[in-house]
Amino acid sequence: MSIKILHIDSNHPVLWDQLEQAGFENHADFKSSKEEIEAKIQDYNGIVIRSRFKIDKTFLDKAAKLQFIARVGAGLESIDCDYAETKGIHLIAAPEGNRNAVAEHSLGVILSLFNNLNQADAEVKSGQWNRESNRGHELEGKTVGIIGYGNMGKAFAKKLRGFETEVLCYDILENVGDENAKQVSLEELQKKTDVLSLHLPWTPETDKMVNSVFINGFVKPFWIINTSRGKNIVTADLVDAMKNKKILGAGLDVLEYEKLSFETLFQDKNTPEAFQYLLESKNVLLTPHIAGWTFESHERLAQVIVDKIIAVYA
Repeated sequence: MSIKILHIDSNHPVLWDQLEQAGFENHADFKSSKEEIEAKIQDYNGIVIRSRFKIDKTFLDKAAKLQFIARVGAGLESIDCDYAETKGIHLIAAPEGNRNAVAEHSLGVILSLFNNLNQADAEVKSGQWNRESNRGHELEGKTVGIIGYGNMGKAFAKKLRGFETEVLCYDILENVGDENAKQVSLEELQKKTDVLSLHLPWTPETDKMVNSVFINGFVKPFWIINTSRGKNIVTADLVDAMKNKKILGAGLDVLEYEKLSFETLFQDKNTPEAFQYLLESKNVLLTPHIAGWTFESHERLAQVIVDKIIAVYA
């Protein structure tokens, strides 16, 4: 019996093509609503999804034959993982697929913030030649603190080699530090850090983790980079810290206001006051959830998913 896979989001063609070559039966539905897909999901053994909608208890109860869910991305927060596991459903993700892209993006954001590249570019293009107000900072000699030392955090630390920085990491798992980052307590990281980079999943433990109490635990004013999940930061508290010069600048690839699909920004049409501040700040760099969104990672993510599916089910 062939394994029938429903592709709910579009992905790089290598995913579809290689699954087909391996004998899987591919079906695609990129437009139907969650309810419409629920009506037919009982016919499928596997799902390939990015983040179009949440796979919840209701969905899983209708997926009687489901053997696996493969998410073409790093995290699984759009899936009720605990309930899926009680049903014996294998969960597959691909954090290896875009870790290099996230690492390069994070480094680029720091260098851009430190050297006012976006601001200086905009000023020159508008006819201004401001040298002193665009005097930058050097990364050498700074301490970079990484919270979350998995695939993304490790890849970022590797990129920092050669910059003559001290790199510290904090993680809930023990003994994950390596030659690129020294694992320390959260207290030590908060004591020494000049640049904080978040590489965390979105979980009940990390939700709203970066709030005023967390921020004020840092000894020195610092820059913050977030390429993980927007809801890990309380934006209003971030803005307060920027106004008070506790946070010197922010590079945010993800925002608290994103929808779960990551494809659109707001839950409604109102612009939150805190976000308006970010939009108008010269020391803030915003990107639309693209840290892992390169041409190379597009193919690599698909390849990782293919390899993991074939390894188990072919």
